[in-house]
Amino acid sequence: MSETPRQQSLLPPDPPRPDLVVINGGCVLRIEGSQRALLVRGLPMMHYQATDRAAEAYAMVSLVEQGWALQVEVARAFACDERTVRRHQHRYAEGGLAALGRTGGRPCGARRGLTRDRQVLGMKADGAANREIARRLGVDEKLVRKCLRRVGWKTAAPPRQMELDMEEAPARPGAGVAPPAGAAAADQNLSGSPAAPVGDAGDPGAAAADQNLSGPSPAAVDELPSTADSDPRNRSGDRLLAYMGLLDDAMPLFADATAVPRAGVLLAVPALVRSGVFDVADRVWGTIGPAFFGLRTTIMTLLLMALMRIKRPEGLKEHSPPDFGRILGLDRAPEVKTVRRKFQRLVERGSVETFGRLLARLRVSAHGPSVGFLYIDGHVRVYYGKHKLPKTHAARINAIMPATSDYWVNDQAGDPLFVITAPANAALTKMLPTLLAEIRRVVGDKRLTIVFDRGGWSPKLFVDILAAGFDILTYRKGAKRKLPRRAFHERRATLDGREVSYILADQEIRLLRGKLRLRQVTRLVDKHQTQVLTSRRDLPDIEVAYRMFERWRQENFFKYMDQEFLIDALVDYDTEADDPNRDVPNPRRITLDKHIKVLRAEIAVLKSRATDLRICTHAGIASKIDPVAISQKILASIEHLRRLLRQRERTPVRVPVGETTDDAVLKLAPQKKHLSNVLKMVAYQAESDLLRQVAPHYSRSDQEGRTLIQAAMSAAADIAVVGDELRLTIASQSSPHRTHAITALCAQLSATRTTFPGTNLRLVYAVAPHPPPPLVFAKPDIS
Repeated sequence: MSETPRQQSLLPPDPPRPDLVVINGGCVLRIEGSQRALLVRGLPMMHYQATDRAAEAYAMVSLVEQGWALQVEVARAFACDERTVRRHQHRYAEGGLAALGRTGGRPCGARRGLTRDRQVLGMKADGAANREIARRLGVDEKLVRKCLRRVGWKTAAPPRQMELDMEEAPARPGAGVAPPAGAAAADQNLSGSPAAPVGDAGDPGAAAADQNLSGPSPAAVDELPSTADSDPRNRSGDRLLAYMGLLDDAMPLFADATAVPRAGVLLAVPALVRSGVFDVADRVWGTIGPAFFGLRTTIMTLLLMALMRIKRPEGLKEHSPPDFGRILGLDRAPEVKTVRRKFQRLVERGSVETFGRLLARLRVSAHGPSVGFLYIDGHVRVYYGKHKLPKTHAARINAIMPATSDYWVNDQAGDPLFVITAPANAALTKMLPTLLAEIRRVVGDKRLTIVFDRGGWSPKLFVDILAAGFDILTYRKGAKRKLPRRAFHERRATLDGREVSYILADQEIRLLRGKLRLRQVTRLVDKHQTQVLTSRRDLPDIEVAYRMFERWRQENFFKYMDQEFLIDALVDYDTEADDPNRDVPNPRRITLDKHIKVLRAEIAVLKSRATDLRICTHAGIASKIDPVAISQKILASIEHLRRLLRQRERTPVRVPVGETTDDAVLKLAPQKKHLSNVLKMVAYQAESDLLRQVAPHYSRSDQEGRTLIQAAMSAAADIAVVGDELRLTIASQSSPHRTHAITALCAQLSATRTTFPGTNLRLVYAVAPHPPPPLVFAKPDIS
């Protein structure tokens, strides 16, 4: 069979033209020198220079998004990879034309604007069709489908649930729902504009936050967050709402679970709610923007982390996010990067000092009788980083180290009220006026006695403190004459439920040449005398001594907080500029003092040798020491000492810190650390409240009370939702009497009828019964 001949083309094929690049049947790129022209169906679409990378990228994006060409066709025509085309599309969707002009990466400090995905999701949630969304955005319908596929729209809840029509949705027991936000609020959330934060002292926001702190606001009680989910183990609906900017905080949804690890930490929830920390945070910050992990969830997470002894955010790596999430009422707990980001957002919104101050006021109003005596002391946090920071004396390691100093104010029970970070390790004598001003703002006009150690000794400062309306109680510093034994008498009393016995002497003293009169109570222990000064003449001498020596409660507090809460740990490594004109001890004068001290010691040794030589010469004992050489060394050393003394007289005692270093004058950024201290302080206060409640039921509460509370909060527990109750059944303790104490504590906590924050679920606590002891069979007597 012969092959059919091929029909030849009537017209010869066009030869390839170097000035044309065919993209597909409808699009052509024309090249003329350094000029480029993009033609679509014979009509010019775009004209740009070959060196204009942003215009070329925009041409590629336009061809794909308008549906004129495929990614593979555009990549082949422009001699690039398909990933490059997709990268240009992503940048254009994120930041528009300006983003196409960058070489790569996100500019430092740039904020994410509205993305194409969010616009598509917002319109889709309103019920718009894909074609209508494409028409509004001026893109191809395929791009809309790709956006929805990329964010997992197919697996999301149906549009009826997305509209949060809660009247027809089945109500979960205990899950209160607030009405959905209006369109204006949704637009504001989508725009990413944060709510105005409450300012610090002097700002109108701070003044508003200071009002009505006697209890939770009605809005905080009645309005609960909304939810689009019904399954506590799958919160994809709420996560999508948060991504769209329609949710500020996920509502806790609890699922029935058994043996949830460390769920006993929920014992602290009534104390945390009673402290007012959630209400104050809402008044100060309001919101931290659209988020699944919002303000309330973030505060709750940080507090429970402290109570669970997760001392750093990195410690979350050692805990299961789903298990921790069950405790929070979420499918997963936030992880390290999320916690750090939320922490940073709180600090950026400011008002950290206002947050701590308002919490202190609530504490004072709840524990008024315990603030008659306030203990003030500084705690040094040693810094081991690479930055050059001011140095101070760290008593724990007895060394001069770069460090920062925090000054804590504790009540007479030893619980902290507030904390202030000292600028550049200022001494207690310099920090006392600032602390007293803050105390007066927190406590009010109540009569207060300030208790501090010898670091605050300054009779001139005492005059100012007394003039400000405070009483003082401190140790006496410096050389003092001992009292005779006949001046002391034994005193006994019962104070704070404890039997106290001291041997004391009471007298009046004068300081500043008689201008300052104070009362001195001296305690005798063996032959040692400890002098205590006070302006309180209305108290018995034994109570003056007792309140002074109870200052060790604060030292024990520092030790406990360092071991259990790690308050010495750095939260971040951020630094900020310090005042270069701040005066510091002159390092040249310090060096001269060291040389003078060493030289005086050498002169003393030489004089001792000269004395020994004279004794030997007088006794007729031969010696190899040359008396002339020793005399010359002594004279030369004395002359050198005189020169150093004259040089020290000309050297100023203090100089600006900018003159002591060639580097920038820096200090650690205090805001994050201050917020961390405040939250750990609230966690400690909650633990103290639980200790006071369990004390009547546990005889060794003074020695083992905190250990018992910590063991109960570390125990596993069963969680069950029954009606409007959130029932928590904690595992039994190591012994029956400890289980009995925690059972009594659970009864007291259940009686408070506290609801879990963010829900209307009332917390009900119980303890699993202690297992009976194993049967022990006596060995039979076979004799």
